[in-house]
Amino acid sequence: MAADLNDLQAFMAVARAGGFREGARATAGSASALSEAIRRLETQLGVRLFNRTTRSVALTEAGASLLARLGPALGEVEAALDVVNGFRDRPAGTLRLNVPISASRLVLPKIVPGFLAAYPAIRLEVIAEENFIDLLVAGCDAGIRYDERLEQDMIAVPIGPRAQRFTTSAAPSYLDRHGRPQHPRDLLGHACVRGRFPSGVMTPWEFERDGEVVRVDPTGPLVVSIGGGVDLAVDAAIAGVGILWLFEDWVRPHFESGALEPVLEPWWQSFPGPFLYYPGRRLVPAPLRAFIDSSRHRPAAAPEHPKNKRPPEGGLSKA
Repeated sequence: MAADLNDLQAFMAVARAGGFREGARATAGSASALSEAIRRLETQLGVRLFNRTTRSVALTEAGASLLARLGPALGEVEAALDVVNGFRDRPAGTLRLNVPISASRLVLPKIVPGFLAAYPAIRLEVIAEENFIDLLVAGCDAGIRYDERLEQDMIAVPIGPRAQRFTTSAAPSYLDRHGRPQHPRDLLGHACVRGRFPSGVMTPWEFERDGEVVRVDPTGPLVVSIGGGVDLAVDAAIAGVGILWLFEDWVRPHFESGALEPVLEPWWQSFPGPFLYYPGRRLVPAPLRAFIDSSRHRPAAAPEHPKNKRPPEGGLSKA
């Protein structure tokens, strides 16, 4: 039984986007055309792939099974077709990246403008989210993560600053009212702005000094989602709500302006920077090869810190 490739691509678009209208926007097509393609595919296969209501579209068990197998298969087809790109003078096509929101804020802005200027025939799609995904099933060519989040069969390439730190900070007005912590355990007596992972987990804050590692689980009046809620957390800290734990690069402008004051700086823990990762068992698409070259040729934007540890869990922006 041979299904039309266009219908299979329509199925993938609807499944990934979670609806016909969303799929149409992602593919620059029409919802009616996608709906007709799905109807045609379901008729040919003899099974229902989606449960549809007036308000939602959800995969059936059969649809979920097809998605799990079809994503990698279509990825291999696209990779095979991309070999033709090697005969072009300049790489062309679409490059899809899945990245944590912190990378879209702190890493990619230093790389993307130069990359797009150098390769005008490449279209870059960036999906910024905190959930961990299967790249092939999601239709992405590569992602950005930290080393302890990488699967064993992935190829990892350093990208962005090679050392980062988590910082604690607060508005001077808050510290004038409540005092300045001298030890991480002092945070247990302060209002702290916390972050929660999509899984629902809030993990302790981690500090280190002279080989002593301290983990604390502070509380406070505000909890935000890690990634999407970070800007709110920063604004709240500037307004004096409490103490914030966040990437140094994210809050450095507020240190320089005086809106936030560093807290417990001798205890800030450093850790290695992120990696661009992609499956090692398939051909590397020409747009991804070009992006890897572009990111490698850019010097690191931050100096090395003396202690490179794994990224501590539970910050507001790491994933």
